[in-house]
Amino acid sequence: MKLKHLLPIFLALAFFVSSCTSYKNVPYFQDLNRDSIHTEDITNKTPLTIQPGDLLGIHVTSMNPDASYLFNYNLERPSGTNLDKSEQNAVVGYLVDKAGNIRLPLVGDVNVLGMSTFDIAKLLEEKLLPYLTKPRVNVRIQNFKVSVMGDVRAPGVYTINNERATVTEALSLAGDLYVTGIRKILLVREVDGKRTYVPLDLTSKNLFNSPYYYLKNNDMIYVQPNQARAQNEGTTFQKAGLLVSALSILAILLTR
Repeated sequence: MKLKHLLPIFLALAFFVSSCTSYKNVPYFQDLNRDSIHTEDITNKTPLTIQPGDLLGIHVTSMNPDASYLFNYNLERPSGTNLDKSEQNAVVGYLVDKAGNIRLPLVGDVNVLGMSTFDIAKLLEEKLLPYLTKPRVNVRIQNFKVSVMGDVRAPGVYTINNERATVTEALSLAGDLYVTGIRKILLVREVDGKRTYVPLDLTSKNLFNSPYYYLKNNDMIYVQPNQARAQNEGTTFQKAGLLVSALSILAILLTR
């Protein structure tokens, strides 16, 4: 049998064994005009608000540093840290209870549910006036974390100190998607006892206008691998065996 008759069969088998990803499904923000500058106003984006289970780091300063120290029950963590289970339990601060309250020394319970950290700081400055001279308060969420899993380079749980944390920031912390990761990702959010599943399209600039672009504490992002990646992971040895068999048959036919 002539080689030219076997070549189409060999090429078909090679194509089957070597899966590929369509380029058109890979680039981000494909509908964004890259030939001109376009500016959008983002000043009115809703700030992150406090929910039960949030851990607040509260730093208080005043004219009397010794008296201020009583309220400074917090521990700083670098943004973007990937925590293991033991480290996640080590972060301390003021825990927001189920009713949305935190308990400060001398002040007692303060309700912060649904407030931004900026508004909480202003509220606490007023609450501390009877105890401190010219108090200044800074508030940050200590346990703001997101989970990124699926077809990314570094899946895991990440802490983020930036209160305007975004989907793209979380994916960057996880090392970005593999080229085989489907660009229509899934965000899972739990708020007020309800779980919401949100599809987000990384190929469209409309991602930036989504109310889910800015993350909340404990959000989870899942990147699904495309069919080629899933097949390659599950059938690598099967395909290798098929290729060896095909080459063996080809060698036998060529020797006749």
